[in-house]
Amino acid sequence: MLNSQRPKTCVECGLPFGHTDFTYYAGDVQKGPAYWSDQGILCSLACSAAHFDRRQDEGNPMTEPARDPFEKRSFFG
Repeated sequence: MLNSQRPKTCVECGLPFGHTDFTYYAGDVQKGPAYWSDQGILCSLACSAAHFDRRQDEGNPMTEPARDPFEKRSFFG
């Protein structure tokens, strides 16, 4: 889960969320990032692929899909 204290930037290249070069779900910044992992958000397909490759090389592959970092969650479940 993303820590709310963490700045919303791409975990691979540091591009800030909200930048015009950031890729958004359905092209809409209000819908959040198009790519993310359990370590943070990713700005593009290229950074997503680099993140996947880096994690594989480090021996730390993702074992299940990460939760949507912008999903509204209830305190009760």
